Amino acid sequence: MSPSVLVAGYTTRHVAKSAARAGYDVYAVDHFCDQDLLWCTKDAMAFDELDELPFAIEEMLSRHDIDCVVTTSGAELLDVPDRLGTAPEIAARFMDKGKTQEFFESLDVPVPRRLSDGEYPAMMKTLSGAGGWRNAVVHSDVERAYWEEFAEHEPFMMQEVITGVPASVSCVGTGNAAKAVAANEQILRGGENCAYAFSGSVTPCTHPMTKRMMAVAEEIVAASGCVGSVGVDFVLTDTEAYAIEVNPRFQGTVETVEAATGVNLFRLHADACRGILPDAVPKPRQVCVRKILAAPEPLVMRADMRELAGTITDIPHPGTVFEEGEVMFSVLGCGKSREDAFVSLDKHITDAVQHIKT
Repeated sequence: MSPSVLVAGYTTRHVAKSAARAGYDVYAVDHFCDQDLLWCTKDAMAFDELDELPFAIEEMLSRHDIDCVVTTSGAELLDVPDRLGTAPEIAARFMDKGKTQEFFESLDVPVPRRLSDGEYPAMMKTLSGAGGWRNAVVHSDVERAYWEEFAEHEPFMMQEVITGVPASVSCVGTGNAAKAVAANEQILRGGENCAYAFSGSVTPCTHPMTKRMMAVAEEIVAASGCVGSVGVDFVLTDTEAYAIEVNPRFQGTVETVEAATGVNLFRLHADACRGILPDAVPKPRQVCVRKILAAPEPLVMRADMRELAGTITDIPHPGTVFEEGEVMFSVLGCGKSREDAFVSLDKHITDAVQHIKT
């Protein structure tokens, strides 16, 4: 009999798919319930607002005999039974960017300096929230005031601006030891609005500071108390790897890590939660890139995008309505080199856009 898992959070498809490949019977509670989530789950339930999530989890657990629960974004701090992953009281430290900064400083790892009022330019970040959607660089008190209004006056922090390559390390941890699985380059949205929003990844990262970054990430995760899949975000310069955030859960890089290395991250996650780490860092077999595609204008998805399964993920249902700038789905590209992977990605983006228009 196969083990069973409930994957719960704002978006779960990337984890559910990995769990299914690992041989689990998968159930999901998810905001979107896209087509490809339904394909890899035994049962799935959608919710609208995050405050509905605990009740949806309770409902799903009452329907089925489920062995364990894995939480993703939005559910890290919920009290759930038989959790397979980092405990809420440990995760809470890393859901607060100020506390994360203090943690990095306590380890004496390189981190952007925290700024005081009047120091510019400054990277503005709300203390809570994921994905970098509200991060922005400001150059004056006037720009800061505009940003605070945009961020709805949430508590925030100011950091020095580090110019470099955004990157991350996918690790697995046991609570007191860790192993890096893959290094990834991050793709940010760019442009004027939400410039620092996470919009995809490239695996592997081949920056000259990659080895340094992976070593620092292992040190951070080993000291964090986190178990299972843990990600650490960095900015890489020519001379240093600056730690930015810790993600005490599965990350958005699951797709590219698995495609590039051939590992199953859910299996590694489950093993790490039981105290077992991989013997070595897996060697990439190819380069894989994932790009999150946003709606260029308000539109209704009239095409059935399931025909592009394999080159796109998070496949919306026909009839789904998207506002301008809202995420539609992700597009994948792979190749023997970075250049080949991006050529593949560009082709698949073109195919997807043409499909939408038909």
